[in-house]
Amino acid sequence: MSNPNAAPAPVTVIGLGLMGQALAAAFLKNGHPTTVWNRSSAKADELVANGAVLAPSVEAAVEAGPLVVICVSDYDAVHALLDPLEGSLKGRTLVNMTSASSAQARATSKWAVEREVGAYIDSAIMAIPPAIGTDEAILLYSGPKTAFDEHEETLKAIAPEATLYLDEDPGVASLYDVALLGVMWSVENAFLHGAALLGTAGVKATAFLPLAKALAEMTGGFLDAYAQQIDDGEYPADDATITTHILAMEHLVDESRELGVNTELPELIKVFGQRAVAAGHSDNSYAAMIEQFRKPSA
Repeated sequence: MSNPNAAPAPVTVIGLGLMGQALAAAFLKNGHPTTVWNRSSAKADELVANGAVLAPSVEAAVEAGPLVVICVSDYDAVHALLDPLEGSLKGRTLVNMTSASSAQARATSKWAVEREVGAYIDSAIMAIPPAIGTDEAILLYSGPKTAFDEHEETLKAIAPEATLYLDEDPGVASLYDVALLGVMWSVENAFLHGAALLGTAGVKATAFLPLAKALAEMTGGFLDAYAQQIDDGEYPADDATITTHILAMEHLVDESRELGVNTELPELIKVFGQRAVAAGHSDNSYAAMIEQFRKPSA
């Protein structure tokens, strides 16, 4: 287990894009001896001025301490940097904060075992760079729990209130990442479509915003019941049936068409509703739509 009373542990950050710089700055701010490396060393100037140590090579950066955080463009870049290192990662904990698929995370975990890396933890950053180190940041982790526990206090420098361990499966953090991004884009796209509709009547998006946020919050309440129904595999319509929803979906499609607003998003929603009805879920709750999302695309 991590010891919150111990002196700040050393950490290495590889990759100094906007996110990597924010990560290193958060570690420094919390008193952690921080070693950094980037192909373009100039990106480390401000960090070095604030106390970071610029390593002369990736190998030297990795060997500077027991915890190595890497945040680069993709997993190809991860392997391009780390594959040539022979034994440098042995016994160290590697935390990969590079975005990728769950399959890539699991494959890299196997790679880490083959390289005798001390532990491989995959991470998903649910924050923009300015939020790193603040209570707004959410960091998700999956991989060996013992390794996470060992370095938890260090990692809290990045997300003081939401450093969340999920599962031993290293691919789970990436799965959460894409699932949550899907929720984000769905909400944003729905708001933009609604703003386009109301814009045809001269209603400003800022006027629409308060009611849109209120309904989004109300919808969040529906999810409590839906989540339990999904886990139970039963979908009682305690609020409205899918058939009732489809009638409203038709209004949304018709209104969009008549006003010259793009209909593709509401039509897609309606298609899924119609498929659920065809599958026998006409009298079930909206949660039964998950059966359609579980099916691979045609």
